[in-house]
Amino acid sequence: MANDGVDTGRRRFLTATTAVVGGAGIAVAAIPFIKSWLPSARAQTAGAPVEADISKLEDGQMVMYEWRGQPIWIIRRTKAQLDALPSQDSRLRDPKSTNTDQQPAFAQNEYRSLKPEVLVLVGLCTHLGCAPKLHAELKPEPFDPDWKGGFFCPCHKSRFDMAGRVYAGVPAPSNLVVPPYRFIDDGHIMIGVSEGAA
Repeated sequence: MANDGVDTGRRRFLTATTAVVGGAGIAVAAIPFIKSWLPSARAQTAGAPVEADISKLEDGQMVMYEWRGQPIWIIRRTKAQLDALPSQDSRLRDPKSTNTDQQPAFAQNEYRSLKPEVLVLVGLCTHLGCAPKLHAELKPEPFDPDWKGGFFCPCHKSRFDMAGRVYAGVPAPSNLVVPPYRFIDDGHIMIGVSEGAA
């Protein structure tokens, strides 16, 4: 017989050893590939909550922070700006902020904020993502003779009031977005974590 000199036990051992070593090699080679699927430290940091210091923010001032690659505006509204908000309701597309995708439940109120004087918004126009400009003074503007303060988008002339609510008849389809946030204390806000979250 031709197979009399073949050691089948040794052949099985070598075949099994080769399979194990080959499998281990494939596993080691796959580790960098699988790790590439995980978000980078930079990406994880970009999505992390951001602490904003508003302790020195005075009435009528705005500060900007970045969260998830988006500009976040924090504005300390004046009493006059707050008092003017109800007078704009008839001119607005969604004065009661009924679109729940645009703000957390805690901000579905006339001020669209946790505290009336502090407004927190994503600073991107809901039309095509341009950055509206703050026109905080309650005075006639070339784009609106009855202006009561708010935001004007120079790209396509959309307008928003001092609560980020969109005016009717402009290209922007909806109010400016209110991100999730909570107050750490009177001088600090955590952006990216909703009120009531740990």
